[in-house]
Amino acid sequence: MSSISITDTLRTLSDDKSLTLFNMVALDLSRDSGAVMKKLGIRKKQHYSRMNRLIDAGLVMRKNGNYFLTSLGKVVYESHMLIRYAIENYWKLKTLDSLETSLPDDDLSIEERKRIIDALIERNDVKNILNQNITSDKNRKLVAVATAHTKQHLK
Repeated sequence: MSSISITDTLRTLSDDKSLTLFNMVALDLSRDSGAVMKKLGIRKKQHYSRMNRLIDAGLVMRKNGNYFLTSLGKVVYESHMLIRYAIENYWKLKTLDSLETSLPDDDLSIEERKRIIDALIERNDVKNILNQNITSDKNRKLVAVATAHTKQHLK
């Protein structure tokens, strides 16, 4: 097997029908090839061509005539679900961005920001990502202020 890249993986999934096929494998809905082809509106050759691309990308494997996600495929699928959630909740995320840009940095404490995130966002993994960024951003700003203050005193 050749090396697998992020670009190749994303390119493989960039086609709507390939992404749907990938999701069907993940949800164990791909066992009846005829039903899959009918649902996707593709012919047999297109079905197998897409499946082979998913296999070549290291996302899917075939065993005993059935398709399954590989370990890489499982991770990519979960990442895809995270991205899907973020897109479905775009306006909530946009609201958080608006708060970040419209208020001075010191107007909201980290705890207040976390409460807002908790109120808007349901998934814990997304909350963790957003809360981690808040803490990191706040720490970077504190380090920048401390560094500037130290430089000023050294002069």
